[in-house]
Amino acid sequence: MDIHEYQAKEILRNNGIPVPPGRVTGNPNQAVDIANEYGDKVVVKAQVHSGGRGKAGGVKLAKNSEEVFQAATDIIGMTISGHRVNEVLITPAEDIDTEAYLGILIDRKTQSPVIMVCSEGGVDIEEVAQRNPNSIRKLRIDPRYGLFRHQAYGLARALYRDQDLVKQAVAIIENLYQAFIDSGASMVEINPLISTPTGCVKAIDAKMSIDNNELIKHPEIQNYRDIQAEPRAETMARESGLSYVKLDGNVGCCVNGAGLAMATMDLVKYYGGEPANFLDIGGSSNPQKVVTALKIITSDPNVEVILFNIFGGITRCDDVARGIVEALKEIEIDSPIIIRLTGTNDEKGLEILSAAGMSAFTSMDDVVKKAVSKTLQ
Repeated sequence: MDIHEYQAKEILRNNGIPVPPGRVTGNPNQAVDIANEYGDKVVVKAQVHSGGRGKAGGVKLAKNSEEVFQAATDIIGMTISGHRVNEVLITPAEDIDTEAYLGILIDRKTQSPVIMVCSEGGVDIEEVAQRNPNSIRKLRIDPRYGLFRHQAYGLARALYRDQDLVKQAVAIIENLYQAFIDSGASMVEINPLISTPTGCVKAIDAKMSIDNNELIKHPEIQNYRDIQAEPRAETMARESGLSYVKLDGNVGCCVNGAGLAMATMDLVKYYGGEPANFLDIGGSSNPQKVVTALKIITSDPNVEVILFNIFGGITRCDDVARGIVEALKEIEIDSPIIIRLTGTNDEKGLEILSAAGMSAFTSMDDVVKKAVSKTLQ
């Protein structure tokens, strides 16, 4: 789950990391009132789950009330990378001497947190990695022991030579790692981490993603979820207990079981197709889940064919068939539906489909070949 910058900053602030004050609003007049509390210069920043806000015009420096009002008016309602901006963060402008990058993410290969620092901040870290990969220092953390002080010191020394700045950076790195662990994050980054002419180190931007599996432990963070900022299909899937990930292909997949779903997508690729999604309806034998799954799949305009691959166990084939028939009554589906049913109550399922003028395969290879062939015609 992605959270907004102001929410990430709140987590960092609560963990002892120096973060400038700031408040959010969706009203330009209120933006002026907030800015007046912070002094002469403020920054008006779009709050949206997307990078590249500055390049898109979503971050503006304002030096007076008129500029604040105009900046907020321009930014609120704009679209950045397909995301609509509903609120802006008003925060004091900082005098910047240097900009650095500090981030933590999970390395899937080592199954460990990795801290990355770079003395070049304020730009996309991907650009720096391509232009000057040696400028990025990485440190894998053994989760059994956590981050040691000498490790944080080594990372801080990669950013600064001034000992006062190093000491401040050590504390920020340690606190950021603790925030990362305590919040169940999968990624957190400060970009830029600045030093000021007066010798202070601050986090003036923050980005954070929370592992969905950790949210049950952190109801206070779960309240940060912005329903308006996430695709409607993802909201429907989560509320219905479905596992859904949108992809870029045109074969809509509806499968029971994560392993079978992965195998189905592999087979779609093997036969020359492109899966449009990962969608696991799970082990529940509930026809309404199938109805919801079809609503989610058909909301993707790229889908040309819908593939059901059901191996009945706890999920009964007759319930899946009822769900398909019910969905056809509720929603208009233009894409062909190709079905495989085998396993628990598959004969009843086939009878239900036959009565509705539909048929089903029993072979996984056959159903995938048929589905892919529909996209190649």
